[in-house]
Amino acid sequence: MATRAEKTEILKKDLLQLRNYNRPTICPECGGIMVFKGVGEYACEDCGYRDYDDYGKVRNYLEKHDGATAAQVSAATGVTQHAIRDMLKESRLEIASNSKAFLKCERCGASIRSGRFCPKCEMNYHRDIEDRMRMERNTNVSGYRSDLTDRNENP
Repeated sequence: MATRAEKTEILKKDLLQLRNYNRPTICPECGGIMVFKGVGEYACEDCGYRDYDDYGKVRNYLEKHDGATAAQVSAATGVTQHAIRDMLKESRLEIASNSKAFLKCERCGASIRSGRFCPKCEMNYHRDIEDRMRMERNTNVSGYRSDLTDRNENP
């Protein structure tokens, strides 16, 4: 049976491979494991030190500086503009309502505040996926049924 120290070392090695949005995994103060607390915030399970991933840094900055541009946020937080754009496309962030900047819908080009599609295209996108899945399921089911029919006809 592994000791607590051995388990901690295994976790540290595993966590070092998880580097999305620069998530803090190892406490810079004591070397303990950083545990997710929510909304981009992490706390060390040993000493209680608090740190933030890129999303947490951006979110905290925007709460204090409403309407800041991606360039301003990037300069203040050290988070790349590319990562900020990705957060917008993932709908983790939304462009302020008073902003003149917009994202474009990937299907029709309409102006949107977050995500990849406008509401109309998002609905159509999901319907297209559902239709393809139905067709695939029907193809598989009908192929399966014909196999059963052939077996029953030719014993």
